[in-house]
Amino acid sequence: MASPRGAGKALDVITIGRASVDLYGQQIGSRLEDIASFAKSVGGCPANIAVGTARLGLKSALLTRVGDEQMGRFIREQLQREKVDVAGVHTDAERLTALVLLSVEDEGVSPMIFYRSDCADMALAEDDVDEAFVASARAIVVTGTHFSRPNSDAAQRKAIRIAKAHGGKVVFDIDYRPNLWGLAGHAEGFGRYVKSDRVSAQLKLVLPDCDLIVGTEEEVLIASGESDLLTALKTIRKLSAATIVLKRGAKGCIVYDGQITDDLEDGVVGDGFPIEVYNVLGAGDAFMSGFLRGWLGGESFATAATWANACGAFAVSRLLCAPEYPTFTELQFFLKNGSKHLALRKDEALNHVHWATTRRRDIPLLMALACDHRVQLEDIAAKTGADPARINAFKVLAVKAAAQVAAGRDGYGMLIDEKHGREAMFEFAHHPFAWLGRPVELPGSRPLRFEFSQDIGSQLVDWPVDHCIKCLCFYHPDDPEALKKEQQEKLRTLFEAARKVGRELLVEIIAGKHGKVDDTTIPRALQELYTLGIKPDWWKLEPQASAGAWARIEETIVGNDPFCRGVVLLGLEAPLPELEAAFAATANAQIVKGFAVGRTIFMHAAEQWLAGKMNDAQAVDDMAGRFEELTTAWLAARGRKAA
Repeated sequence: MASPRGAGKALDVITIGRASVDLYGQQIGSRLEDIASFAKSVGGCPANIAVGTARLGLKSALLTRVGDEQMGRFIREQLQREKVDVAGVHTDAERLTALVLLSVEDEGVSPMIFYRSDCADMALAEDDVDEAFVASARAIVVTGTHFSRPNSDAAQRKAIRIAKAHGGKVVFDIDYRPNLWGLAGHAEGFGRYVKSDRVSAQLKLVLPDCDLIVGTEEEVLIASGESDLLTALKTIRKLSAATIVLKRGAKGCIVYDGQITDDLEDGVVGDGFPIEVYNVLGAGDAFMSGFLRGWLGGESFATAATWANACGAFAVSRLLCAPEYPTFTELQFFLKNGSKHLALRKDEALNHVHWATTRRRDIPLLMALACDHRVQLEDIAAKTGADPARINAFKVLAVKAAAQVAAGRDGYGMLIDEKHGREAMFEFAHHPFAWLGRPVELPGSRPLRFEFSQDIGSQLVDWPVDHCIKCLCFYHPDDPEALKKEQQEKLRTLFEAARKVGRELLVEIIAGKHGKVDDTTIPRALQELYTLGIKPDWWKLEPQASAGAWARIEETIVGNDPFCRGVVLLGLEAPLPELEAAFAATANAQIVKGFAVGRTIFMHAAEQWLAGKMNDAQAVDDMAGRFEELTTAWLAARGRKAA
């Protein structure tokens, strides 16, 4: 496969135009009037393509404006998470970021309302177009809507001139939305075609400068001003030597790279994929992303068309736009393995690849102070005669101690519980930690029970999206079958709920308290859970007696889920020398990414502080000192030093 990179260019593609926040109704089959809750994502054709191409491995950027408010910052931050260059995303202090509200009312029917009155992206102007920025890209994508106003039209035409002057390619996504040209009412956002000589005259001026033109049948008609498809294609060809890609929905696409004959099929025909249509919105942007990945990567038109159609299939089979687009790993997995599901969103194997390759951030190192203990701290409070309500304040101090050690560096995190740690979570949010885990198990339960309600999914909806579910299960592969089955079903339910609500999952397995542990015990336990389709993002495991045990654990995890983030070690209140030995035993186990240790760090301070023998500052310093020792020991075991 040819490299997607171009010689001498920092960027592969810059997309220009709309950047909005899409609010998707979560109740499928409902009128927009009846929607009760919405899922939020980045939207707008150019923003979607920027994300889609970045996920496929291109170095992409977006040129647009967003408002100086929370929605504008969301777009910028999400683009950065997707590794889209935001140097061209300008902040408009006077205008709001555009919003779109939509629902899936029926198969292929999605009513939508555009909130775009004097919005930020439509204020894009020539001054926003920096020559060096545009010249740094191999290609630019201009989009139809931004030719609808004089200022944004001028901005795109300036970008075209710069791109051509510096040897860049010009791609035109016709992206026709009649009501954004003032040709339909606010309630007609889903409408795709209204004939307009004014629009056609405007778009025909763009065609001669293009190297690639992509549109649906309706978009080809509006760009040409013609009334039948074949005549429209011939008219475009008279005006432009560009490669033309005709999108045909479920029928795939046709690529025309030369003369347009009287045979509509006389081109490179890219067959579609037999997929259930769930939501058509954003499918064209996914298609364009796939085509650009092939086209800019030097692939054949047939390959580019296949990738484009496959990406479009992903989009129509899932609810949202950009968040549903495939990564290149996911795309190749699908093309190699296919799917037995017409509804790709129901393909568990495919969805796992999608989930694992679109996580919000990489966490190659995790050193966590575990302060999610409930029973242990309640026992200390009872022993010292302290009010149990003070446990909340102690956990805030633990957060401050961890933050003192982390000092803004990456790779640090915490475990904090809901019962005694709500205030600690608020404190945690004020610091730039990498990770937060929250327990859901009823402490000490065996068989496993959840703490507040057995309807676990309803609890998780309220969690921040970057909080990781943590569940401790006292599980031994030699347990009685009835006990194992009950615990397995509980963990499977939790795994399904985690995926449904989009939260990461850490499963903690402790076998040593209920049976003998040898080099095969934990690998056998993990394999039993993997066989049930349980694939947590993290495992939390007790220290093992030998490097051989870790080798078997790593083999089991990688063999079942190469996308697993890894293992963190638990402490079980072991003294520091024992933990240092445990760290050393993992030196050759790359699957072990760090630790999540609690009582070794906080137990002394908890006893002294709750008894009134230590003040806040002393408690923080005591915990920070122990946490610092542990992090130093971990890094040393891995041949690293603290930054």
